[in-house]
Amino acid sequence: MQPTGQRAIIEAAREEIAERGYGATSIRDIAKRAGVSLSALYYYYGSKQQLLAAILDDAQNTYFGVVEEALGRVGEDPAERLEALVTATVRYRATHPAKSSVLLTEERSLEPEHLQRYRGNEERGTALFRDIIDLGSAQGVFLTPYPDDARRAVIAMCNAVSQWYRPEGELSEDDLAERYVSLALTIVEYRPRAPRRSSGR
Repeated sequence: MQPTGQRAIIEAAREEIAERGYGATSIRDIAKRAGVSLSALYYYYGSKQQLLAAILDDAQNTYFGVVEEALGRVGEDPAERLEALVTATVRYRATHPAKSSVLLTEERSLEPEHLQRYRGNEERGTALFRDIIDLGSAQGVFLTPYPDDARRAVIAMCNAVSQWYRPEGELSEDDLAERYVSLALTIVEYRPRAPRRSSGR
């Protein structure tokens, strides 16, 4: 559990960078928004680059926690697992737009010492989708002849939610998740062998 001051710094930095971009955000801006002194900020993070890496680590760790919990509630059926993964991803993007925005746009700002870890986590996220879609293809329930393209399309559509979704709009989060599950199953050309049990959204 992070100390309150450290958590405030992370949250302030995320909001500043999401609004202004990494290059236009200064350490002073972050400290002011967090309500801490510069010396307090530097106590936890020695540079803006270290702070960016911490923000991205936090966002990725939160995402993996959400999806692993969702996948832990379902069995091995590929359609149920894809439903759970898409639902968790869409809900994460809808609920955490600032985390998602920084996570999806600021890889370009990472220096090599942090970039390798970020890309490793990015591949871990990709593998979650790849493994499920490959399993469905191997079992003959996902009929798409283009599983890699299908995986890229599903990930891209889920990621885009953070750019346009607004909770005050006409579409509820539940409706959004249900709609995206339907789209994902269409993209992989899901053909059930028997009536499918819902994972209980």
